[in-house]
Amino acid sequence: MPLPQRSRTLSVACVVAATAALALSGCAKSETADNAGGDSSQGAQTVQTPTASAGPGCTLTTYGAPKLDLKDAVVGFSQSEKEANPFRIAETRSIKDEAAKVGVKKLLTTNAQSQLSKQISDIQDMLAQGAQFLIVAPLNSDGLEPAFQAAAAKKVPVLTIDRKVNATACKDYLAFLGSDFVEQGKRAADAMIKATGGKGKVAILLGSSGNSVTTDRTQGFVDQVKAAAPGLEIVAQQTGEFARDKGQQVMEQLIQSKPDITAVYAENDEMALGAVTALKAAGKTPGKDVRIVSIDGTRNAVQALANGELNAVIESNPRFGPLAFATAQKFYAGESIPEDVIIADRAYDPANAKESLGGAY
Repeated sequence: MPLPQRSRTLSVACVVAATAALALSGCAKSETADNAGGDSSQGAQTVQTPTASAGPGCTLTTYGAPKLDLKDAVVGFSQSEKEANPFRIAETRSIKDEAAKVGVKKLLTTNAQSQLSKQISDIQDMLAQGAQFLIVAPLNSDGLEPAFQAAAAKKVPVLTIDRKVNATACKDYLAFLGSDFVEQGKRAADAMIKATGGKGKVAILLGSSGNSVTTDRTQGFVDQVKAAAPGLEIVAQQTGEFARDKGQQVMEQLIQSKPDITAVYAENDEMALGAVTALKAAGKTPGKDVRIVSIDGTRNAVQALANGELNAVIESNPRFGPLAFATAQKFYAGESIPEDVIIADRAYDPANAKESLGGAY
């Protein structure tokens, strides 16, 4: 798939909106709703300090949408994947909580269950139900054109979150809210170099194909390792589909086919935790015999880091509710919205994991 252009950042003025108080979010299968949200002040999204021009931006006039008061509006949220991992649970919870806080007249929510055709029909169904503003977590970077065309025909703005789409901002969609995934991969590489001393054989557990997250996290990691640690050899890249069970299965296979692996880069925490299970079953000590770095910042992964089973975790914050609705309010107030609104992600390491657990999701 084509590699999306590296994200630009929002103006400093947006930081205030992005740091609005967050409601509690999400829980994993093994967690309860009471303990999975973490501390809202520790877990709040913040917009990254600008490092490049944000471009001309998009206004209500240029987008061609009618003015709207969210308190008198029907808003639709399209989730891409089943809520079987902490990221998706926390993301959906955050959208629902913030919609209630803002006082949205009606929030429609759907879940595509990892099926592109269903996400298209979900969006079209919400439009048929009168949705006037859409927040979409895209399943893939390509393929949602029929849904976006249906929204454009009704002059309904589409705000995308957490995954970029290969489309034209301020035409096919309003803007993208999310992380700099290339930078996440680079930071994961730096953490891996620190954990391994820059030497060894590393396997990459890739996320699902067809989206910018996997592509960019891989690019950032591979390029940084090549540039900064030529002694760290990437010996395998296999897809774990961002799932714990698949990550475990791939790790089991790699233990047999590549027994000399000394490090694993998992492109999300669920695959990393699956790898931990596989390594333990094989009699290896995760975090020592095999160094592990992952991306997400889930409570279970940060706890594993505190326990010494992981070596570093780069955050990817799913609490989009406040930023999404703050962006919508700015848009309807006539302000210009950049094509890419990039959030700042923290990094967890052995030194801060225990004290930072409250901010994990």
